[in-house]
Amino acid sequence: MDEKILKCLYDIQNAISEVDSYLEGVPNNFKAYSTNTILKRAIERDLEIIGEAINRILKENPNFPINNARKIVALRNVIIHAYDNISDENIWAIIQKHIPLLKAEVNTLIKENS
Repeated sequence: MDEKILKCLYDIQNAISEVDSYLEGVPNNFKAYSTNTILKRAIERDLEIIGEAINRILKENPNFPINNARKIVALRNVIIHAYDNISDENIWAIIQKHIPLLKAEVNTLIKENS
């Protein structure tokens, strides 16, 4: 695997670990998330990093096997360029449903290529 791609995978892994750490000790419910501005902004920043890293991977290899890669990049663009259109509900759903899947996928890719 290309060194640039592997570095990006590690960046994604690190950002996901940060999201996980932010949620430690926080009740696992939407209200706890949606009422904590600092938590929301921290998670949004890590989602930006994840999206940018995937964008860089796709520039190196447009067919790189990450599920929903283009949607992740699109989310990054919304967070950065259309910040006033960010839905707390959508971000919460991503945290609950999609981040664990991406985490497993990235961990497998790193394990197979390190």
